[in-house]
Amino acid sequence: MNSKYLYTIILTLLTINVGYSQQMWSLDDCVSYALEHNLQLKDFEFNKDSGKETYRQSVRNLLPTVDASSNYFVRYGRSIDPNNNAIVFTDFFSNNYSVDANLDLFRGFQKLNAIKASKLIYKATQEEVQQQKYLLAFRVMAAFYDIQFMEGLLQISKEQVEVSQTNYNLVKRQVELGQRAGADLYEAESALLADKLLVTQNENTLKTARLTLMQEMNLEGQSTIEINSISAYDPDQSNEAKVVDQDSIFTNAKGFIPIVKAQELRAEAARKQLAVERGNLYPSLRLFAGYGTGYFETNTNDDGSVIPFNTQITDNASQFVGVALNIPISNGWSGRSRVKQQKVELMRAQNNYEVQKQELFQLIQQLVQDGAALTTESDQSAQRVKSQELSFKIAQKRYEKGLINAIELNQAKNLFATAQNENLQVNLRLKVNKSTLDFYNGLPVFNIDNTK
Repeated sequence: MNSKYLYTIILTLLTINVGYSQQMWSLDDCVSYALEHNLQLKDFEFNKDSGKETYRQSVRNLLPTVDASSNYFVRYGRSIDPNNNAIVFTDFFSNNYSVDANLDLFRGFQKLNAIKASKLIYKATQEEVQQQKYLLAFRVMAAFYDIQFMEGLLQISKEQVEVSQTNYNLVKRQVELGQRAGADLYEAESALLADKLLVTQNENTLKTARLTLMQEMNLEGQSTIEINSISAYDPDQSNEAKVVDQDSIFTNAKGFIPIVKAQELRAEAARKQLAVERGNLYPSLRLFAGYGTGYFETNTNDDGSVIPFNTQITDNASQFVGVALNIPISNGWSGRSRVKQQKVELMRAQNNYEVQKQELFQLIQQLVQDGAALTTESDQSAQRVKSQELSFKIAQKRYEKGLINAIELNQAKNLFATAQNENLQVNLRLKVNKSTLDFYNGLPVFNIDNTK
């Protein structure tokens, strides 16, 4: 087979494979991938797992503590026989075994309050993980719409290049026919080159926007990403202003926004921690028991022989059981100081909860205000696009007839492009604003699992 034909076939197959392998990403696809692969989110997951284990251990702290111990001593020279406390001068060894158990009967309800506090903190970490998921989803959404914006700018700038190219070809023909001066051709070429430069700049900015989205998603193994874009530029679109009740949105949001719920849980946990510290001021009651035995080389029978190991382990066995009462009287006032410190922590946690609610209300208030402003701006910018488009078409016809120069034409063309860009930006900002308000109103915006 001719090598030229073989090369053509291979190139065609590679082109087909690349075409099929290029995935088009929707916003939900991007968010789902980011939630699965974002490393910062995994760190919050680890913190949640740590809180879960802390809670479990606080429950296990209700169980008795059991310790077993053993030792082996070899004594030389003058020493005390541990069997009968006699002074001996011979070398000997001893071996002891013991098992001890302790059970707290009462400690000012410290352990029960510690269980409640650790459970609340664990729930707070679950809410914080959910909050990070939402924040990540919003960052991905912002990067996603940035790509749409840059794609729109690129499309507008390419249309401007087509207009400039048409004008350049027209002027070139007119110069060749002697209808225009050569300087007019240079002006048309300058405008064409400026528009081509803008296309290149927008292409580079679009690459940067795609890179930003890929970094938020932690997308590896791909040099670029293609998204399912929906054009936000529509000069005929009319946005109906809706009355939005910010108090109603705040009431809904306060009940499910994770960071607010997390801070509320931490405030309640601080209250339980205060109860734990107060428990240190109460008497404590403890039940303990133990078993001990040992083997001593100095323990002999009547004929001077060392008593066998099994016999000594049985004969030397001892058991004990008891109850201990501890009444705190004074420890440098440290117990009451810790209570005061925990009271401060409780007030700080409660204040942080109020701060979170205040920030949430202010955010919703700003979103409602921005939404109303953007709705008006969208309608006005759409009208401006129509006006500038008509002005540019008139200027184009006047330029073709030689009634205006290239500078005046470029001014009209640039004003039209600027109006298109502003309308595109306002519509995308309005779309993000609506999605954000829908989210705070409890509507499903992102496909995020809410299970804890």
